[in-house]
Amino acid sequence: MKNRALWLGASALALIWCGSAAAQTETASPQSAEAAQTEGDGEIIVTATRRNENLMTSAISATVLTGNDLENRGVVNVDALQFAMPSIVVNNFGQGNDFNVRGIGKAEHNTQTTTGVITYRDGVPSFPGYFQGEPYYDIANIQVLRGPQGTIVGQNATGGAVFVNTNDPVINGGNHGYFNINYGSYNEAGFQGAVNLPISDTFAARASIYASRRDSFYNITGPGGADYAFDRGDVGILSARLSLLWKPTDNLTLSSKTDYSWLDMGAYPASPQGNYYPTLPGTNTPNPNYRDLFDVSFNAPQGARDNMIRQVFKAELETAGGIKLRSTSSYQWGNTMYRADLDGTAATVFTGTSSSFYDTVDEQQVTTEFNIISPDNGRFTWLLGAFGVWNDYHFRRPYEFIIDVAYPFNLPTSQYKLQGNNLTHSYAAFGQLGFNITPSLKIEAGARYTESKSTNEVDVIQYGVPLAAYQSVKSDNVSYKVSLGWKASEDHYFYGFISTGFRPGGLNLPVGLGNPAPFEPEEVRSYEAGWKANFAGGRVRTSVSGFYNDYKNFQVIIGYPTFPTFGIELNVKNPTKIYGFEAEADLHFGNLRLGAGVNVLRSELGQFFASDPRGAATGACDPMAGGPPAATNCLNLKGRRQTYAPNLTFNASAEYTFELGDTDKLIPRVNFGHIGQQWATLFQNVARGDSIVERNILNAQLAYVHGSWTLTAYATNLTDQHYPAALNSGLYFAGPPRQYGVKLLKTF
Repeated sequence: MKNRALWLGASALALIWCGSAAAQTETASPQSAEAAQTEGDGEIIVTATRRNENLMTSAISATVLTGNDLENRGVVNVDALQFAMPSIVVNNFGQGNDFNVRGIGKAEHNTQTTTGVITYRDGVPSFPGYFQGEPYYDIANIQVLRGPQGTIVGQNATGGAVFVNTNDPVINGGNHGYFNINYGSYNEAGFQGAVNLPISDTFAARASIYASRRDSFYNITGPGGADYAFDRGDVGILSARLSLLWKPTDNLTLSSKTDYSWLDMGAYPASPQGNYYPTLPGTNTPNPNYRDLFDVSFNAPQGARDNMIRQVFKAELETAGGIKLRSTSSYQWGNTMYRADLDGTAATVFTGTSSSFYDTVDEQQVTTEFNIISPDNGRFTWLLGAFGVWNDYHFRRPYEFIIDVAYPFNLPTSQYKLQGNNLTHSYAAFGQLGFNITPSLKIEAGARYTESKSTNEVDVIQYGVPLAAYQSVKSDNVSYKVSLGWKASEDHYFYGFISTGFRPGGLNLPVGLGNPAPFEPEEVRSYEAGWKANFAGGRVRTSVSGFYNDYKNFQVIIGYPTFPTFGIELNVKNPTKIYGFEAEADLHFGNLRLGAGVNVLRSELGQFFASDPRGAATGACDPMAGGPPAATNCLNLKGRRQTYAPNLTFNASAEYTFELGDTDKLIPRVNFGHIGQQWATLFQNVARGDSIVERNILNAQLAYVHGSWTLTAYATNLTDQHYPAALNSGLYFAGPPRQYGVKLLKTF
């Protein structure tokens, strides 16, 4: 930790970057009366590439939503984001959310597997998988970059990067801000607001807050239909942010953002996947265990609470020659506590399996990044950067990670317990060169070296047998990107690139067979070509792209090859392919605004043999050669689809503004998101719940604007589709049901 503190201090002294780390528009306030993105030729300026670029003339594939867009489409958290743009799937497993872009991300949720999609908050990578329930409030914009990232963006990623930018203070901007109150179904009541505080001609602050509470979505009963004695899943969230901005000279800017969140989700109730189907899969026989996803019965306690703080320091110094020195550092700490009835029933050990789960985990992350960037307007541009991240998981002692398969009898031989630490770090150096071959033709090339290490210092008691896992594994990689962009005219831009991405290897926990071998790093090579266009004077914007990903050493969790009743993470040695195309369009004619996006995806796993650890094993299963004929559990997974990679995602939005007077407006809005059928595991066993049904989510709003006041009636999931959002441990986790209510916004 001492070395990390030195890195953090060095980065601060090196001038901590103050620039936005995601795309932004000319006015980025989510509660402003108008969104700059929607009119005429207003440009969307991308700064995720560490310099100012017009998104419509950049060789990247991205979607940008301003704070107003999020508000208008009912996007208040990461779960809802997947219905507002194409190519995204969010898997909410309760204790963690996994983000997948174009079928690449984190389909296996554990601390050993890093994520393939990095989420940034105000320029720094956030915790990789946990604490993702942090609400979206006082947001300037969110940008999702698709495809491998890493040569110019902080942490390496195989699937993409998500940038969440909050509003900055405005020096000499006066006292301005907003407040928003809401009330709706399930007794949901909330408040959020922000205020800009101009302290001097060189210094300003912004304070913002979010608070919300809601009753549980679930009807929970105990054994025999009795009252459930534990937490029913009521939600209470409190988040606050203090932002400081100091500009002592024209060339130097310093800033700080401090976030705190208390996320009490009450519980993440989940039901056995076999209860979801009205008829038994593959038959017309009524399912005797059929129950609605929100009608559950437990005998073990439930609980879900995240508590976290994040401190971000940034600065930028611009030299007389226009060269910019930027640096970003952060410190993040959080604790996540989770309780679950692991079998999802009120059964006892006398009537069936009765399992429970509990853990409390501390996570600490320190990051630092330093950039040297040439001026934007030269024919020749360049960028140099260095990055470091240290992420540690601390499973609290004594043994506060417990799987109990004989709850509530506290039998040591029926418990799996774990304590200790998983320590990781990653260092990187990267650079990029750009050259304007002609005023309309530009080539760019970037490269990055990454070195990562993961260490387990873990003690396990596996059903009464003590085991120890003290191992380390290192990974290194060179990634690159080469792109060519051609501005064929003022309204048409074509691009193509080849890029690679990298995800480190990791360690498997012991399963009574000694310390198993580590799994190897995962790499992807991506090819993409696209066309971006403006029509009708910029009132119609379109983008079309095609991509092909060649995936090497794809990381999967399967049955242990020589003892398949245990699970292990391995690599698919033969190439996995993921390919498809995307298209997006935004139209703005007068008071009418329309938007749409679509992704068509295909994925094919390379030849690979594996056992499903959920089933009976009849023999060994070699991942490359398969098993003997008697080993009916050994399946050839060649050609199987990637998990959580639907073949089709689609979204559409529409709004129209009726002018009622000088300051009065009536604005109806409709938003629709479709996410196609997905597989939760590579074994694609419908009877075990592996098929996640398609989702069709319709949201609507009716807003009345009177000057600086806006009253909005809203409804989400209008059709009240009850759908499983994810499968984990044989349990279905439900997506939110229909909600409706009103909210009142005041800007000042």
